[in-house]
Parts: sequence; structure tokens; C-alpha cells
Amino acid sequence: MRHARRRIVRRGARFAAVGGLLCGGLMVTHAMASEPSGASDTGASAVRSAASTGAGLVSRLGTSRTAGTWIADDGRPVVAVTDARAAAEVERAGARPKVVPHSMSDLTSATRRLRSAPTVPGTAWAVDYTRNEVVVQGDSTVSATDWSRMTELADGIGDEVRMRRVRGAFTTRVNGAEAIFSTGGRCSAGFNVTGPGGEFILTAGHCGPPGSVWFSDNTGRGQVGRTVTTDFPGSDFSLVQYDAGRAPASGPNVVAIGGGKGVRISGAADPAVGQRVFRSGSTSGLHDGTVTALGATVNYPEGTVTGLIETTVCAEPGDSGGPLFSEGVALGVTSGGNGDCASGGTTFFQPVTKALSELGVRLAGQTEQAGGAASAPPAGASAAPQGRAAAPGSAAPGAVQAVGGSGTAEVVSRITDPRNVGPGLLVIAGSIIALVATRFVRSEQDRKAFQRQISQSWG
Repeated sequence: MRHARRRIVRRGARFAAVGGLLCGGLMVTHAMASEPSGASDTGASAVRSAASTGAGLVSRLGTSRTAGTWIADDGRPVVAVTDARAAAEVERAGARPKVVPHSMSDLTSATRRLRSAPTVPGTAWAVDYTRNEVVVQGDSTVSATDWSRMTELADGIGDEVRMRRVRGAFTTRVNGAEAIFSTGGRCSAGFNVTGPGGEFILTAGHCGPPGSVWFSDNTGRGQVGRTVTTDFPGSDFSLVQYDAGRAPASGPNVVAIGGGKGVRISGAADPAVGQRVFRSGSTSGLHDGTVTALGATVNYPEGTVTGLIETTVCAEPGDSGGPLFSEGVALGVTSGGNGDCASGGTTFFQPVTKALSELGVRLAGQTEQAGGAASAPPAGASAAPQGRAAAPGSAAPGAVQAVGGSGTAEVVSRITDPRNVGPGLLVIAGSIIALVATRFVRSEQDRKAFQRQISQSWG
């Protein structure tokens, strides 16, 4: 498994931040990222076109003759096939075939047998389309006895299963120590969403149970909202409803990248294996990597989560819930993983399309609910050649624009750096931290007790 690629920005856990408290759609940050080149709508459309071509071939040929699809380094879709006739059909469609010994039906059967065995916390598995195998990972917390038992199970399944030890531990990314001003820990918010009940923050489910109170500063006075629904374990997403049911300022979803710049989020979609993606979080800032698998299963200490996106993007405690995106399209929210942004590691994400669908909400600024398909490219975007995409490594976060400027910036300027203000998504990190408190921190007396606890714990 490859580790995280370029480090776009790294700041200290106390003051860094991209990803955080949502305030109407703009993510404001103290972290200064290298400004990406202006995102190409054509590139985004080309990635969707290539992914659609591969997915269409897999659907048409069936799981007994195919074993997944991904985007190659040159941007062409690759489809794993099990026979020569299927390979010829893939070639006629403009994609590249790769003949493999195991079909998707074989690989899926292997994952079912892994799920049926006793759960071992600290393990994870996913189908690696490019190597035509199920990769089972075990972190440092898995005992030699448990690993031996799982290895014996894998040997019984067949050569389509590969066992792999990894450094560190698979954990959800709530931080219970550094720069924490709440007993619940610090998380990062993903995207602003709207629904029948009002306006919400979409973040990770493990960040707090229903009733958890979120604050915008370390005094316990700036209450922003309350968690109203959570799905974890199983999945990993939750909704935090803004106080009074509305965000402090309205506007589209924009993810800040530092330097007064932001990336507009134009829609939601499922990623493709091989796609370059970007993640922001309140601890480590903005980083990029590659999607390595879909439908991953992770056995966290708190429980098993399935259907996750596996990537080489790094993440650290406190980054939970932060947005995953590429070319201006929302892809997921940070769930957990192993490693850090110094040595690299694997990070898993909850697909945003599933969360939006199950919660019955849509991205703020979108007129239609996302349902698994990418939004149409903006007007003026060129159509990509069928089955051909820009090389994944050349992908950018999205269309870069200046942030701030309107009166709504005054709402944000009181609680963040005045050099980086604007309507929208406010960072939970450093001096701009969302505090996940217990559901009982409601009265002024409770708030004062909360402040005393923070003062005694952190000075």
C-alpha cells in the first residue's frame, strides 16, 4: 500500500486548521496552503467520464467476468476482466482491459468469509482492484495469536487474500489529549447541508452522540449547534443542527485553502480508484493522496464500519469529520486510519453520497439532493473524450476563488483571524476549535463548571 503523497501544508496541532466549524459554507483557516493551480472543470468532467465508462462496463459484463475498475496514471479507465471476450469488449469501449484470475464474485465471497469470522479490533480489509486481491491489514494492537488465526483463515480462503501488517493503530481521529478543550475531543466538520429540519453540519458519526453540544471557542459560551443524529458504528456520519435551525450566514460550500483563497464545492459524487483526492482537517491542514479502494471495512475499537473509501491521504487525531474532495466535488468525511502526516499512513472516509441519501439532506447551495451521481459540470465546461481523463496526478482541489468580502464576514471576524474571514465554513482547530460537550452543558452554571474544568486541565 502506498503512503501519503505530497504534503501541501502542515501546521502544529494547536494552531493548524483546515476543516472545522461550519458557518454557512466557507472554510476559513489560519493554515497557509500552497495555492493549487486553478482547477479545470474539463479535468473534473474527464475524471467522471472515465469513471463512468469503467463502471458501465463492469455493470454490463457482470461480477463473474469483471473484478473492478480504476483510473490509470495516464487517465484511461482500466477494467479487470476474467476472459478474452470481456477484454475485447472493454477495448472496443475505449478502456484498457487487464485479465485477472479472480472475479469480483470471488473477491466478494472472500470478504464475506472474513466478516463471518470473530471480529478482531485493529484489522481492516478492502478489495485492491489493481492487484486483484483482498488485502487484510493488521495494526500494532493485533496480537500474534489473533494474527495467526486470521492468517490461517486467509490461507483457507485462497490466494486472493493477502495479509499485511501496518504501523500504528487503526483509530477514529478524535483527539483526547493535545489542544482539546472538551471532554469529548476535537473534530473537524465536513460540509454544510440543508434539509427539511433546517441547516446542519455534516461530520463524522464517532465525534459525539445525539445531544452533543458544539462550541466555536474555548470558553463554552459560543454555542453553535447540537448533534441531532448519528450513525456509528456501521457507518460514520452525523448531523449537527445549527442553533435556531440556521447557519450564521448563508452561502455555497467553499473549502478554504489558505491565503484568502477557497475552493467552491459544486456537487457530490463517489470517487474512483486511482483518483487524486484532497482532505482538510483541524489538526494537520490540507493534504492530498490517492484512492486505493472502495467498500473498505475497518474494525475500530469502538466497532466495525463498512463501505468506506480507502486512501493514501494522511490524517491525525482531530481531523475526524473533515472534508474529502477533488475538482470541486465533495467525496467524503474523515473517519479514521493509522499513521500520521510525518510518516504517512492509510485514512478511511465515509462516502458523502451515502450520508446525504440516508440523512435526507443535500449540500448547501445545491438545488437537488445528491444521490451517488456527480453533479453536472458547470456551464462552459468542455466535455472530455469518452473513456479518457486527465492524468489523476494532475487533479486539483477545485476552482480557486477569493473568499470574504460581504457583510457576512463580520460574523466570522469576531472569532477568527481578520486576515482570513468570509461567509462559510469555520475551522475547528487551535484558537478556533469546536468543542464537543456533553448534552447536559446547557445552563450558565454548567457552562461555568465547564470553563473551570478547561482552566484546571489546560491552564
